[in-house]
Amino acid sequence: MNDEEFLEKKRRIKDPVAKYSGNELEYVMTVLDSEDRTAREVPFSARLEKAFRERFGVKHAIAHNSGTSTLHTCLVAAGVGAGDEVISPAHTVIMNTFATLYVNAVPVYVDCDEDTFLMDPKEIERKITPRTRAIQVVHMHGLSCDMDAIMAIARKHKLVVIEDAAQCVLGEYKGRLAGTIGDMASFSFEFKKHLSAGEGGLVITNNSDYATTIRKTAGLGYKTLTADSGLRNILPSDFQNPLYKRHDSLGWNYRMPEIVAAVALAQTERMDFLVHRRQEVASYYHDAIAGCEWIVPQKLVEGATHTYWSFPVRFEGETARGVTWRQFYDIHKANGGHGFYGGLSVVHDEPFVKDENAYLKHYLPDFDRLYRDRLASGRARCPRADSFQPKLMVFKTNYRDLKVARGKIDILRKTISDVERGASKARPERASTVPA
Repeated sequence: MNDEEFLEKKRRIKDPVAKYSGNELEYVMTVLDSEDRTAREVPFSARLEKAFRERFGVKHAIAHNSGTSTLHTCLVAAGVGAGDEVISPAHTVIMNTFATLYVNAVPVYVDCDEDTFLMDPKEIERKITPRTRAIQVVHMHGLSCDMDAIMAIARKHKLVVIEDAAQCVLGEYKGRLAGTIGDMASFSFEFKKHLSAGEGGLVITNNSDYATTIRKTAGLGYKTLTADSGLRNILPSDFQNPLYKRHDSLGWNYRMPEIVAAVALAQTERMDFLVHRRQEVASYYHDAIAGCEWIVPQKLVEGATHTYWSFPVRFEGETARGVTWRQFYDIHKANGGHGFYGGLSVVHDEPFVKDENAYLKHYLPDFDRLYRDRLASGRARCPRADSFQPKLMVFKTNYRDLKVARGKIDILRKTISDVERGASKARPERASTVPA
């Protein structure tokens, strides 16, 4: 790349509506500059952790390579092991289940509220057994769960609460930031999240014992790792000694790469702006569907502030207008709208989760039928999640250009108007148009 090409690329990156128009480029260049000592003396991963500690007002932050590895290390810190049970909502990503299986524990699903689309605290207690060790609380779509009710149940039964706040950066619940209420919280920097570094994750906690276990689990079990210090704190003279013993616990290589940390830090510096932008886009959606009784937005939890990682609605057009989900999607696309997504499958209907033999063969030893019987109980149907999931429409909010956002949302208005006028009747369903 010659100088002119570099300057043109820099101009595009720094465009005000570009994805990485903050300090991302400068920080990545610092990492790549082998003559710049600043990145070696103060790693970007450490700077990122400090920024999160300060913004969320917590004692500890530990950077990871993904928002899935964070869930794994949190369960390890909680002491969850073989034969234990972990509660999570039926409507969530499958990674919560994967992390549970990583520690050879049994996933147990609770039903969700059909208006908030979030786990129903009243359903949690019904699923608790003597083997339950933790509750994974997932703040889906950017809305905090009813944390007062959940924490009361957890404290009553001495359970650890892990908040999955990957979709809820800066979401609030009764004046407290989502992620600061439970015992630990997981965040994600995956490509589509509020803060996007392509990949990466981070855990926050106020518990020093949890933080130490998390860092060591994510850092190959090096004995010198602590709640707040990474590998670079090891003295070279110790590390180079042939008699030096490095590892005193089991760990994985979940450390965040420095280039990812550089981008994540720059995104964190713009955290408030990036969240507020999605909230502004969401306000346009609310205006567009106002008065449409058959498109029902996610109901707010009392005292919660929504950060709108996405804008989810429950589509009741088939009952109200005789228009199926797919017909509405086809009309919207034909009008020039962006394709929206359906709601994630309830977890217990995913092929892997339904395959009992996959569980028992690779993760859960089938001794005395203990696992097999509890798996059947844990995967019991969740009728409300089963009911609203096929009706969900999930619209994007990560528009960087508000003019484009308003134009696309005007198309949603037109689609609603078309359906109201009966324009859908002549449009056949096309299975191939539904996004994967």
